[in-house]
Amino acid sequence: MKMYVDGKWIETKQNIEVLNPYNQEIVDTVPSAGPFEVERALASAERGARVMAELPAHRRAEILRQTASLLLERSEEFARLLALEVGKPIREARMEVDRAAFVMNLSAEEAGRLFGETMAMDSAVGGEGKFGLTLRVPCGVVVAIAPFNFPLSLISHKIGPALAAGNAVIAKPASDTPLTALKLTELLLASGLPPEGIQTLTGQGSTVGELLVSDRRVRKVSFTGSPAVARRLTQVAGIKKLSLELGSNSPVVIMADADLDLAVRALTATGYANAGQVCISTQRVLVEKSIYNEFLERFRPSVGVLITGDQMDETTQVGPLIRESDARRVEDWIKDAVNNGGRLITGGSRDGSVVKPAIVADVQPRFRISCDELFGPAVAVTPVDSLDEAIALANNTSYGLSAAIFTRDISNIRRFAREIQSGNIHINWGTQWRVDMMPYGGLKDSGIGKEGPRYAVEEMTELKMVVMH
Repeated sequence: MKMYVDGKWIETKQNIEVLNPYNQEIVDTVPSAGPFEVERALASAERGARVMAELPAHRRAEILRQTASLLLERSEEFARLLALEVGKPIREARMEVDRAAFVMNLSAEEAGRLFGETMAMDSAVGGEGKFGLTLRVPCGVVVAIAPFNFPLSLISHKIGPALAAGNAVIAKPASDTPLTALKLTELLLASGLPPEGIQTLTGQGSTVGELLVSDRRVRKVSFTGSPAVARRLTQVAGIKKLSLELGSNSPVVIMADADLDLAVRALTATGYANAGQVCISTQRVLVEKSIYNEFLERFRPSVGVLITGDQMDETTQVGPLIRESDARRVEDWIKDAVNNGGRLITGGSRDGSVVKPAIVADVQPRFRISCDELFGPAVAVTPVDSLDEAIALANNTSYGLSAAIFTRDISNIRRFAREIQSGNIHINWGTQWRVDMMPYGGLKDSGIGKEGPRYAVEEMTELKMVVMH
């Protein structure tokens, strides 16, 4: 496939191969952008920002709604391409396509909601006879950098609100999974988006990303990825608006009064979807000691029957990791936990880039599988004496994106919600749950800013204060 720059679909001398993570077959190739293509994209986006700012809100909404409609019409095509480039099971890929269309429709609704407010200036001494109001205007050029794990849904969460707000967008999909973002660009243009309203650059993030983020013409950056990359981007960004979503090692607390059948169902669903390659995937489970063994006895068979293999097989529930090197890393972390006193309850073996869904019990908080972000199909289980200890362990991390508790006690719920250091909190479900209209974002090293079209539009606009004297 070609990339879209300066109103044209272009190639470069160097290409990147997009591989099927399951069998390493080439799905397609894309151009590898360099400084020349980045400069073309920035110059074009600067022109496009002026065009987009003049485009009426109802027209921006129409473009986004039409894009959503086309996406649903071609849903199976997009789902198959998505499954091939990411490695996620085809059934999960279909759900992601539906979500992306939903995000586009939500964004369309927000195009007409760029509200300001009037202010009582005479509430201050000297404000008599003055009239004040606020205006919300587009930032201008928005850079949208998306990760590999949800390449269609997450790029939609950036492109949709940016266009709804009247910005021009430069999209930078992950080099492992650029294909669905390029296809989405086709749909936006077919839906009537001005030619310079979007650029979609493919290439290595270390080259393309830094050149984009550091440029003065860019006024807003929306990035989803690792804390290490985010730290580098914040160093080079200069003075501009940033939204950063940076992952987690999400804790789940299970109290003695919990519904264990519900907990087992929820954690099986939220710990292993997309082979655990989800930033809010359930990773740490802190179980009250009185029910610890019973929980493990119920959890083991639920996870042990999950079907692994080729993501294009309709029966597959857990597909490959994005790269075999990632599968080896997950395997090593599991072995390290076991070698230091953890118990492997089920799974953990590796075949190429596929890792059998694993449960590791008796995990000490210092183990890497507990204190870092695993991003793989394994759940670490640790016994705790009380809610006090559970909250202390859950908060003893640099992350704070999603956390959950299973309990029937309202006082436990109230205390957990107030004291847990997390941007998303779930009661009686796992940490991996999101609907696309909710404000989504983390605390601490899990990032800054919120996604969800209503909240993202606010982050992708500037607020002006107007005073009439």
